[in-house]
Amino acid sequence: MTKGQKGSLVEFQDVVRKRRMVRSFEDRPVDSQTVELILENAIRAPSAGFSQGWAFMLLDQPEDVQRFWDVNWPDRETDSPWPQLFNAPVIIVPLSHKQAYLDRYAESDKGWTDKAESRWPVPYWHIDTAFAAQNMLLTIVDHDLGALFFGLFDVPKFREGFGVPEEYEPIGAIAIGHPAQKDRKSGSLKRGRRKLDEVLHRGRWQPRGDSGGI
Repeated sequence: MTKGQKGSLVEFQDVVRKRRMVRSFEDRPVDSQTVELILENAIRAPSAGFSQGWAFMLLDQPEDVQRFWDVNWPDRETDSPWPQLFNAPVIIVPLSHKQAYLDRYAESDKGWTDKAESRWPVPYWHIDTAFAAQNMLLTIVDHDLGALFFGLFDVPKFREGFGVPEEYEPIGAIAIGHPAQKDRKSGSLKRGRRKLDEVLHRGRWQPRGDSGGI
C-alpha cells in the first residue's frame, strides 16, 4: 500500500466515524454543485441486476422545502424538540420502484417471466434505495455538511402534494445543511453504539446471554 493509498483509506475511515444524524442546522444555503455530487454518488450504489429501481426528489427551493414541512410536519412549531431542523435548505426524498425489479428479472438473462414478487426473499428495491441513501449520507459528511434521515409521517399526503405516482415508494427523507454549532442530539444516543462482538456470529449463530439471541 502506497502512502497515497493509505491516506485515502484513513480519510474514508474518518468519514465513516464522523457520520451521525444531525438535527440542528444553520440558516444558510448549501452549494448547488455539492448537492449535485451527493446525487451523483447516490446512483453509484449497487442494485440487484443493475435494476437501479430508484428515483430521487430534490427539494432545494425555499418554497418547496416549506411545502414539504407543511405536508410532513404541519405542527412542527409546537410539536418538535428540534426547531433548528427546519433550517435545512435541502431535502432529498429517495423513492424505490418495485416494478423495475420485477420487469428486470423477467428479461432473457434472468428469466423469471412470471414477475412474481414471491420470488424475492427480501424487497431489494427498498434495500438498494437505502444503499443509495447511505452513499448520500457519506458524501454529505465528506463535504463537512450534516444530514438527518427520517421517515415520512403521511405518505399519501406527500404523494398528493408532490405528484408522486403510486408505483414509487418513499423510503424516507434526508434533510441536508450546515450543522449548527450546538446540535440538540437525540436521546437515543444514550444507548451507545453496540460493540462488534455483540452483533457478530462467526461460523454459526452464537447465543448471547440468557435471552438466547442478540
